[in-house]
Amino acid sequence: MPAAWWPPRGWPSTPHGAAPERFHRVILARKRFGQHFLHDRGVLERIVQEIAPQPDQALVEIGPGRGALTERLIGRSRSFDAVEIDRDLVTHLRSHFGAAPGFRLHEADALEFDFAQLAARRASRLRVIGNLPYNISTPLLFHVAAAHAHIDDLHVMLQKEVIDRIVAAPGSRDYGRLTVMLAPWFEATPLFDVGPGAFTPAPRVWSAVARLKVRREPAFELPAAFARTVSAAFSQRRKTLRNALRSVIGIEGIVAAGVDPSVRPETLAPAEFARIAAQVPPNQ
Repeated sequence: MPAAWWPPRGWPSTPHGAAPERFHRVILARKRFGQHFLHDRGVLERIVQEIAPQPDQALVEIGPGRGALTERLIGRSRSFDAVEIDRDLVTHLRSHFGAAPGFRLHEADALEFDFAQLAARRASRLRVIGNLPYNISTPLLFHVAAAHAHIDDLHVMLQKEVIDRIVAAPGSRDYGRLTVMLAPWFEATPLFDVGPGAFTPAPRVWSAVARLKVRREPAFELPAAFARTVSAAFSQRRKTLRNALRSVIGIEGIVAAGVDPSVRPETLAPAEFARIAAQVPPNQ
């Protein structure tokens, strides 16, 4: 790669494989953005191996931070877009990677970023990567999921408890709205856990990396009332379906879907929520 833009190699040995302070000095994590910068070289290399980028692909990194993962991925694909909201980090990333072939940096809020439009510009489905901020992880996942038709897969770092919720089985403690809402369009696979020491500053919880492969067709038919039904069901987890869904559908509709109204929502498979939603009256 051209030396003009590639970050310095041969860094001296530092804890957890971190880059020396001269590379990212004065770039401090901001609490309001939920920033925890990944610096462990072993973890970074393992993420790259799991992604296995190819030359004909379009990669998008959400929240590249100081660029620790960026520098290991950039140049391995036809295009590489990065979405960063922090102005200081944007300046830092632009100075280090701005001249890289195929690199485009977007100073934007990932919660408002148009992934569908980017896919159209790149004439390709996107591969999304990100160490997602803990404080907006769920809404950000839903935002990206809304663009599923334009995405091939996601490789994301999240709080371990969020990954546990994504891959949870019906009846388990972690199973809930997030699990069910992602199930139609994503096949989720947990990859590995990451301890607090891999980040600066160190979070108080463990993190984990997962792969979410987009299904070209939904796992089951999605009625218009699916999201509303799931949201209502899990807004009152301890209640039975007949009580939790009282504002959405009557007992007769739940029975017509082939579901027992006396069970609790967390015991149903995602497809069963879809069957219930299909019974919701159009104007309900």
